[in-house]
Amino acid sequence: MTQLIINSEQTLSSAIGQMREWFREKKYFTVNAKFGKKRSLDQNALSHSWYQQVANELRENTAVEVKRYCKLHFGVPILRAENDDFRTSYDAVIRPLDYEKKLLAMDILPVTSLMTTLQLSQYCEAVQMHYIDKGVMLEFPE
Repeated sequence: MTQLIINSEQTLSSAIGQMREWFREKKYFTVNAKFGKKRSLDQNALSHSWYQQVANELRENTAVEVKRYCKLHFGVPILRAENDDFRTSYDAVIRPLDYEKKLLAMDILPVTSLMTTLQLSQYCEAVQMHYIDKGVMLEFPE
């Protein structure tokens, strides 16, 4: 599978040229589009530091358990709403499981790694709002 990343007029022009070339050669191809940038490593590091902070402050769950909870309660709804492939797979395989198994499935189910930067921002804001109600102040870096 070939991936074309279009983030400027120049790369748009190049992608159009590439697709014309494919069409001349093959006469048929399928294009799938995904909008938004992939999550950033900074966002990923932030979410992991938050899981540890919640675990340290509340002392009810480990950082891994906090991560599972957040992925299930905040990440899954975002992806189910915006990613048809994720929703179809999740609903077929994970949704029928009982709650404890759903939590365990978060160890192997990609959730935040599938998110765009915008989706991961929404995720972090949801996590932040949830834990503010529990007295944990999760801060975004300057």
